[in-house]
Amino acid sequence: MGESQRISGHTHLISLLGNPTHHSLSPATHNLSFENAGIDTVYLTFDVQKEDLPGIIGAMKAMDTWDGSNVTMPCKQAIVPLLDELDDAAALIGAVNVVDCKDGKTKGYNTDGMGFMQNLRKHGVADKGAKVTLVGCGGAGSAVLTQGALDGFASIDVFEMKGGANWERTRDLAARVAEKTGCTINVHDSADKDALKDCIAASDILINSTPVGMGEGSTATPVPADFIKEGMVVADTIYFPRETQLINDAKAKGCTTVPGLGMMIEQAAAGEKIWYGIDMDNELIERELYA
Repeated sequence: MGESQRISGHTHLISLLGNPTHHSLSPATHNLSFENAGIDTVYLTFDVQKEDLPGIIGAMKAMDTWDGSNVTMPCKQAIVPLLDELDDAAALIGAVNVVDCKDGKTKGYNTDGMGFMQNLRKHGVADKGAKVTLVGCGGAGSAVLTQGALDGFASIDVFEMKGGANWERTRDLAARVAEKTGCTINVHDSADKDALKDCIAASDILINSTPVGMGEGSTATPVPADFIKEGMVVADTIYFPRETQLINDAKAKGCTTVPGLGMMIEQAAAGEKIWYGIDMDNELIERELYA
């Protein structure tokens, strides 16, 4: 660690709460960023269960050096009622991945959608007024749906498996987000390939938020290559591999492509902006940790 990162009686704490946490890349990301920015804070992971959260939040609020936390499964929903305040996205989704603690008060955020939208903008994509097809509406998809609508998507056609675990939850979320934002949101059965093809043809942006295509050497794709419209924007939430089959197929169609690694880095940067008001050096993080 550099001079600014020596642990002292003045060092503050940011944590990751969930289980398991020890595989996470967040400590490497944030500790490098804090050192680079000269922030006297250390980032640590804690394996905890949902039932531990009331005591943990109480301790965080009582300590003037515990500035906040990331939250991962199985705690992202369970932590919501324990917080003093929620941002709009976290309230709509019902899940939190960032907690900020200032002056004994806690506020929860969901930065996954923020990270996705910022990644779009950094690739030069015009998001306001866009017509969007979103494939998959699990954790990442819910965040993308919600933040995209809050940020000005005109319409979103969502494809989820009818009768699956996410179907009713997706329909409920879509209704609440549409009412809140005025965005037109339609939920379709992912088995309806004709509807998928038609929606993509009418869209400006196609987004994959399923795990299809994840893993080294995978050639799986959630969308047949011939459904992709030439010149549209195609984005993925998957960051391993760096370029999925969907992204490669879109490149072949002359599309603007937005791989998922930027989303992961941008959501981390959003957390640091919330905690300390700093702009993370994303290029440094990508070069040192994800090259």
